[in-house]
Amino acid sequence: MNEKSTTTSSPRSSRTNWTRIRQMTDTDIDYSDNPAEDETFWAEAEWWMPVPKDRLSLRLDRDVVTWFKAQGPGYQSRMNAVLRAYMHHQTIPHNKPTK
Repeated sequence: MNEKSTTTSSPRSSRTNWTRIRQMTDTDIDYSDNPAEDETFWAEAEWWMPVPKDRLSLRLDRDVVTWFKAQGPGYQSRMNAVLRAYMHHQTIPHNKPTK
């Protein structure tokens, strides 16, 4: 990024005081809402790469699509998450009562 692009106003210009930010030191930053990360923080972490998505045409009931869209941006990702949860629920072994 060149210097001109960081100082020139644009239709979506920031209200951030970048001069003040650039002058801050690490000791000026308030980390009180960011908990310390030690080995216990990462003990249960799992590393994963997102899988590529397939593009497809899908017919859904209008009220279902309307409801997901009303939740805001990312509605398609939420639909994917719901389908993934259903898939996982269907594929994990369940303890079914025996006769």
